Amino acid sequence: MGAKESRIGFLSYEEAINRVTNVELQRLKDAFRRTSGLSCYMSQQCFLREVLGDVVPPRIAEVIYSSFGGTSKGLHFNNLIVGLVLLTRGRDEEKAKYIFSLFASDLGNHATREDMESMLQTVDGEIPLSLRKCFSEGEKVNYEKFKSWLLQNKDAFTFSRWLLSSGVCVTLTDDSDTPTFYQTLAGVTHLEESDIIDLEKRYWLLKAQSRTGRFDLETFVALVSPTIHTSLSEGLFHAFDENRDNHIDFKEISCGLSACCRGPLAERQKFCFKVFDVDHDGLLSREEITEMVGALLEVWKDNRTDLLPEADTNVHAIVEDILKEHDTTKQGYLTLEDYQIWSVKSAFANEFLNLLFQVCHIVLGLRPASPEEEGQIIRGWLERASRHGLQPGDYWFLIAVPWWQQWRDYVKYDNKHIVVEQPLVFGTVRSGVGAGTQARAEQGPEGESMASSHSSTEEKFADNISSASEASETTSGSLLPRGSTATDICFARQHDDTDNQCFLGADENMVVLRPGAIDNQSLVTSEPLKAPTLTMEGGLLRRSPSLILGRDFEVVPEPVWRALYHWYGANLSLPRPVIRNTKTDCAELELLPRHLLFLRQQQPPARTPQNNVWVNMGNVPSPSAPLKRVLVYTGCFSRVGTIKDIHEYLSQRLRIKEEDMRLWLYNNENYLTLLDDEDHSLEGLKIPDEQYMVIEVRNKDMSWPEEMSFIANSNRMNRHNVPTEKGATGLSNLGNTCFMNSSIQCVSNTKPLTDYFTSGNHLYELNRTNPIGMRGHMAKCYGDLVQELWSGTQKNLAPLKLRWTIAKYAPRFNGFQQQDSQELLAFLLDGLHEDLNRVHEKPYVELKDSDGRPDWEVASEAWENHLRRNRSIVVDLFHGQLRSQVKCKTCGHVSARFDPFNFLSLPLPMDNSMHLEIIVIKLDGSCPVRYGLRLNADEKYTGLKRLLSELCCLNPEQILLAEVHASNIKNFPLDNQKVCRAVSGFLCAFEIPVPSAPTSVVSTPTQTDEAQALAYGNATMVTESNSLNLGLIPKGMPSTVVPCGTEGSLADGLPDGPAVLPSDSPFTGYIITIHRKMMRAELYFLSSQKNRPSLFGMPLIVPCTVHTRTRDLYDSVWTQVSRLASPLPPQEASNHAQDCDDSMGYQYPFTLRVVQKDGNSCAWCPWYRFCRGCTVECNDERAAVGNAFMAVDWDPTALHLRYQTSQERIVEEHPSVEQSRRAQAEPISLDSCLQAFTSEEELGEDELYYCSKCKTHRLATKKLDLWRLPPILIVHLKRFQFMNGRWIKSQKIVRFPRETFDPSAFLTPRDADQSQESWRDKLGEELHDTEGGVQKSGGGDTVCNPALTLNNGKDSLCSGRMASTPLSRDICPNCSPQNEGRRQGRGLVFPTGSRYQLSLSKESLDSGRESPMELEASRTRMGSMGEGLSDSTSGEDTARECDNTMSVSELESNGYTEDNMDLEASQGQRDKIYLDPMYNLYAISCHSGILGGGHYVTYAKNPNEKWYCYNDSSCKELRSEEIDADSAYILFYEQQEVDYSLFMPKTDGKKMADTTCMDEDFESDYKKYCVLQ
Repeated sequence: MGAKESRIGFLSYEEAINRVTNVELQRLKDAFRRTSGLSCYMSQQCFLREVLGDVVPPRIAEVIYSSFGGTSKGLHFNNLIVGLVLLTRGRDEEKAKYIFSLFASDLGNHATREDMESMLQTVDGEIPLSLRKCFSEGEKVNYEKFKSWLLQNKDAFTFSRWLLSSGVCVTLTDDSDTPTFYQTLAGVTHLEESDIIDLEKRYWLLKAQSRTGRFDLETFVALVSPTIHTSLSEGLFHAFDENRDNHIDFKEISCGLSACCRGPLAERQKFCFKVFDVDHDGLLSREEITEMVGALLEVWKDNRTDLLPEADTNVHAIVEDILKEHDTTKQGYLTLEDYQIWSVKSAFANEFLNLLFQVCHIVLGLRPASPEEEGQIIRGWLERASRHGLQPGDYWFLIAVPWWQQWRDYVKYDNKHIVVEQPLVFGTVRSGVGAGTQARAEQGPEGESMASSHSSTEEKFADNISSASEASETTSGSLLPRGSTATDICFARQHDDTDNQCFLGADENMVVLRPGAIDNQSLVTSEPLKAPTLTMEGGLLRRSPSLILGRDFEVVPEPVWRALYHWYGANLSLPRPVIRNTKTDCAELELLPRHLLFLRQQQPPARTPQNNVWVNMGNVPSPSAPLKRVLVYTGCFSRVGTIKDIHEYLSQRLRIKEEDMRLWLYNNENYLTLLDDEDHSLEGLKIPDEQYMVIEVRNKDMSWPEEMSFIANSNRMNRHNVPTEKGATGLSNLGNTCFMNSSIQCVSNTKPLTDYFTSGNHLYELNRTNPIGMRGHMAKCYGDLVQELWSGTQKNLAPLKLRWTIAKYAPRFNGFQQQDSQELLAFLLDGLHEDLNRVHEKPYVELKDSDGRPDWEVASEAWENHLRRNRSIVVDLFHGQLRSQVKCKTCGHVSARFDPFNFLSLPLPMDNSMHLEIIVIKLDGSCPVRYGLRLNADEKYTGLKRLLSELCCLNPEQILLAEVHASNIKNFPLDNQKVCRAVSGFLCAFEIPVPSAPTSVVSTPTQTDEAQALAYGNATMVTESNSLNLGLIPKGMPSTVVPCGTEGSLADGLPDGPAVLPSDSPFTGYIITIHRKMMRAELYFLSSQKNRPSLFGMPLIVPCTVHTRTRDLYDSVWTQVSRLASPLPPQEASNHAQDCDDSMGYQYPFTLRVVQKDGNSCAWCPWYRFCRGCTVECNDERAAVGNAFMAVDWDPTALHLRYQTSQERIVEEHPSVEQSRRAQAEPISLDSCLQAFTSEEELGEDELYYCSKCKTHRLATKKLDLWRLPPILIVHLKRFQFMNGRWIKSQKIVRFPRETFDPSAFLTPRDADQSQESWRDKLGEELHDTEGGVQKSGGGDTVCNPALTLNNGKDSLCSGRMASTPLSRDICPNCSPQNEGRRQGRGLVFPTGSRYQLSLSKESLDSGRESPMELEASRTRMGSMGEGLSDSTSGEDTARECDNTMSVSELESNGYTEDNMDLEASQGQRDKIYLDPMYNLYAISCHSGILGGGHYVTYAKNPNEKWYCYNDSSCKELRSEEIDADSAYILFYEQQEVDYSLFMPKTDGKKMADTTCMDEDFESDYKKYCVLQ
């Protein structure tokens, strides 16, 4: 009986299985096992998908599942069988009982009217009127009453129509036998179906080697060369490539192999003729014959040792003899018949045919037809390999002698000896080579190698991998083949007991036994590996007793091994590389490569985060036990392989980026050697067998585990000093500190500043009393680090002290998050400046408005004020001056001011456009064309159509946009929608027909409004008859549909029947057509699921009017798809498949059917018919399909033999694609960035400027200019900007000069005026008075300029610290109330595209601003202002709060100073430095990756004139052209011909500062940290 949950208790399982055959029951069991695994229950989802399919509506399918006894646990197999038998083979009475059970109560004895109506409403959406008769006697009905009513009203509802009315539309078994692809090919070739199935496996493995994913000429030539001469490889490829699409598909290779190897001799020679017929004209011209003869002579010399008289004859003489004897036309060429007559008697032609025979079986994978044929093929290949000898880079494979001998007996291997000349290897004796006993040489001096005269082809070992996912891996260099296991080198193929076949002779006695899988187990050591192997050596060869060639094993070249493995399988593959002995310079087979053991660091347990301030003071490693390293992998590598080869192989094998992995030579627990010189070989480094190596993988925070372990345990681990170039020392990453390392390396390579620190001058100028400094800690720690970097004693070191100091004084740089290197650079330069500031008591300075004074006067005054408060080596080298001009748009008043800067932050133009590629498909069947468009980010599809129409010559009304996904149209974007990139699929533009002018519905005023509405797709229009079923039209359907008619409508008037249009309406529309093929399944439950539709190719748009005939539909479809079908074969076609092609015995190779949108079911029939689509007959009747979708069902034979899948993917590329792509990535110049920086812009309504003349806030324009430039110019490219509510990174490439960069064009022009001299004199006197002490007139720190104030407070002129002092929270007494309100609110928003972008600047972080949306308009122009990459909490840097009452300027930046030299320097020298600049690039900080992450790398030029790449702890020399300039973020320029000795302080008579207490402070803090850890 069925389970209790089932409603089919009246039919037992035993009775159900009596109604099915044993074959059917077994198929159902197998299908259940395939879909449900080992479980006895099938899930509901699996039942809906595999049993009922996608034809049955989901709500009805759920009812059926429950009625069968399905629960949340699943559906039992027994219940499934009972249910399927009932549906397909049940009697009417049983079906009636089943239907009654759907409505009956739990007891099953009656059904209520309420329950029936509820169920019918759920299933059908309506209640039949005839139901009243069933309940005429009451609200309940028993089974007898229900059955009586049901059998009289079989059409009452869906279940009754399905099971009782229309006959059984679905059965348990489908006896129709649609030919499979293999059957089709077998029917038209000389190959068996098993041959084709076997060949397909090989084909996909060969194709996997292609770089392009296509079996193209490049892939083919690599496979067959050098066995096939280069001059013949291309011709052979084209002989296979029948449709000339530069791709050999599986059909073509099957047909080609059939013609070349299995056909009669005439057909085989016919195939060879096509190899030589280069121009495909069916004739061999004199030139082609000459090429043929030359190539055939080469083939003979490569494959034969005996000589023919013709071999020594001149090629032209042979050609003349051929034409003289066989040219029947006497016109200087050979026809196919002429060639065949010549080739029958030509030894050259027959030898080439034999060579092709070998290649087709060995390389292309065709299985030999007989054992004897197999032996001849292998023998011929080995003979040729023995003549060529060993070739470095090839691989040979070991085969155990017992199996080899058994195979030789099986194939009746010819045992006669072949005597060939062999090269000397190691001076060993030469010997004759037998077919089975290969050429041998004794082992080399080291006992590791053997010499052999055998050679394989030069094709790389690429496809010997068992898993499809790794089928494309290749062997490179001298490494062993790749793979995860020993058998990965072979093809995936299961071998069963049928491999051991017996062959019977005429007397029925067993004469030979087919060998089983190749067994090489006896050749390898029985000791288990210590860890899994990463390489594919297959196993370690046993050393005791030693193996001897010929006695224990034989070797075969790689192609032969691949063929044998494909035919027989193997338990172990033992590839060995051919290398060149470095001592003898001879080729040898390396039997025993170096066996290496690889260790990896064991991950420490995750530490719980602590909130202690000391713990979070930076990622300084705490002392702990050394890292524990465990053995995880082994691997064999050739002794001549380099460290680079091993590194690249391990990187690819372990799927680790090369830059994230390093190799160490493991000597002992505390002594490791970094293998950073990758050009050395294992042999050169004297690395022995069983050597341990450490694979170090970079941590997620970019630090290196071994470095961190060394730093934490430096007292227990010895570091050996390695001499290196001074300055070429890397910095260890302490946990996402690449941003800091990059900035430090750039500053370190600033030669005058480094000379200042390495000479110890900083110790004479430490300012430990500066209230806004760092008590000298920054300068001291940086100086110590620079001295270590330039000592030339270490390859890398850890910047612990400097990192600690930065984290202490700027907690925002604490932790492990990635930061902005520009912000760190600004903080570093500012810290160094304040710690080295020669002004110990800053004087009071009052800034005045320009008030129409000359620029030079105002500039000199501002510069003087700056130097009174800021004088240091940093100011001397890095500080320049900007001119800022604001002009009132009302009164024209101009206010100019001059502010210092220490680097230029140049805006990059943010590209608001998007690059979009769209494929246009026209109705004429031409090849689709891809167009490239550049659209505004907010462009709508209407604009897209307009731009596209200009390129493709279609009117916008003719363009239908659609998103294509999974070979079907997913969505139709509406014209008023914003353009967006398709998440899945791609955007296509289909040409659609438009109403013609004379008969157009639109142009005819007499037409009804309804007809016009339909012509434009008004979905609400209702015709005179039935309403149009809009459920068939996809979501977002465009504004055109198709005409409808009554033809084919169902008699029962179902709601999904077609509608009718007025017959006289000249309506123009279209039908969406999709390609479909039926996929046959051997295991299925119901007949409807045996052949399931599968969509493929590109959808089509087919025009359809009220006058269109069904034949016109076929013609229109054929017009568009004819390019996808190969033409009918000509009479002289060589391939047997095309000669026998019978798929075109009718007019069209497809049938059109009306389908639903998904393409799975019929649009006319109800679902219970299980119809896949009603046929649209090809006749002259009116095409009233009544639906918006049709399926193109291809005839199986035509699909298999003529449909060209490669053509389906071909899309022509319009020049606009390249233009659009180029424009998207078009680099910009540094000059254009400077131009944008110095261009005038208008301030918006939210940036009102307080005009001192109008005495109110006004609209204004603003302009920045360079006034004076420093000796060291730092240019910051603002890649990070806040747009549309989020931070984004600009990937724009900036082209910048590396030498003779001249920015003088952007300097403000100056008027010569002698009065400047008086300012200079005064400047010198006052500086002399203020340096080192307090100016006598000093009062407060800052006085604001009352004349110029921006509405948001950014332009309040205050003289405070220029470099990076936070804006004061105090309000200037002279600021307007409006200004005060805006300052407190901080709600200013700048317009998108303005250079005043949202900025998380260094100053805003210092002053405790929490939001990155804090706007610092001026700071986007200034060097100290960079976009922050991390959030900052309020209250940071409280120890460095500004003592000013107001910030100096809106452009407050890490101060720049003119006086880079002592006062003794002449003014002429100053002017030359500042006013006549010419720069050379010396350092670049580059950022790669995404915002908030990524990685920083520095490129810098050493004083030795060599460029180095500083990548954290790695420092490598490189050529200047290898610099990754595209990712440049910060540029460092040095002015030419500057005497930097002028900037060095005079230390004579000065006392060096005592820094002992500073070192003690650091040690004390570090010990506290260690205790807490």
